[in-house]
Amino acid sequence: MTERNRAARTRAPRTRAARTRAPRTWAPRTWAPRRPHTLLLALLLLVCAGAATACAHRDDRPRVVVTTNILGDITRQVVGREAEVTVLMKPNADPHSFGLSAVQAAELERADLVVFNGLGLEENVLRHVDTARALGVATFEVGRAVHPLTFRAHDGGGREEEAGQPDPHFWTDPDRVCEAVGLIADQVVEHVDGVDGRTIHDNAARYRKQLAGLTTWMEKSFDAIPRQRRALVTNHHVFGYLADRFGFRVIGAVIPSGTTLASPSSSDLRSLTRAMRDAGVHTVFADSSQPKRLAEVLRTELGGQVRVIELYSESLTEKGKGADTYLRMMRANTTAMTDGLTGD
Repeated sequence: MTERNRAARTRAPRTRAARTRAPRTWAPRTWAPRRPHTLLLALLLLVCAGAATACAHRDDRPRVVVTTNILGDITRQVVGREAEVTVLMKPNADPHSFGLSAVQAAELERADLVVFNGLGLEENVLRHVDTARALGVATFEVGRAVHPLTFRAHDGGGREEEAGQPDPHFWTDPDRVCEAVGLIADQVVEHVDGVDGRTIHDNAARYRKQLAGLTTWMEKSFDAIPRQRRALVTNHHVFGYLADRFGFRVIGAVIPSGTTLASPSSSDLRSLTRAMRDAGVHTVFADSSQPKRLAEVLRTELGGQVRVIELYSESLTEKGKGADTYLRMMRANTTAMTDGLTGD
């Protein structure tokens, strides 16, 4: 092979520059917008923002917390839309025995005003009211402000240990409720910031007119009952104010106490049986939310000659169940008592 041919067949070595590749340039990947997801996210953000605003608005509203549902209805008539009213006691509950959850106890402590019956009625709740008061919450004990009556020993079978103690069941007298309405209005205006005082007092005046009409109607209804038949035997001592206002005699109670948490003895039932025979009474009025077993025992003791008639004495019912407001409750009770004491 000649030198020329050998040189022609010899390849020149590759340089590093020839072997080096040009750097690759990466451009960011672009995605087409997904409109459904974007709209959904925006919608969720709007909902959350709206909920947060609503919660903040609700938390900013002045709040009145009421223990019993009877007082709750009365207070709502006074407050109207000026503040949020929270009622702790459920329909058909017993005010002597109902208790509070931790959430409800916290409601008391966050209130601008707590309205409670007092005089020992809400036996399992009053300590929570005391705690709220100690924390600086304004509280109003309605029962103590409306000139309460007291239990008397041997009056209607009352027990010695309750003699002289205030009777908490003032709401059975609509005149005292009328007085309470004005006092509640004053407390709301004084202690609840942000309410319109004129509106509160206008609401109170409107409701007091309705209460005055209720009193007049009750008087006319009870006029149908002969004086000698205006005698009451109840499940426990709850109608002392009504008896005092409308001229009834309290013969006794199946549970001779101002609380449903007490229990009658056999001697208590025998004493009541004798009192009913002496007075010629054959009707027992029992609360619709309480067991009627003891009233039925009394019926047996008197040879089945006793009628047990239900009343709504200490609690309102659920909406549409006959006594879902104070006014309806009192009208239903008046009708039942009049029918029970005038029938044969």
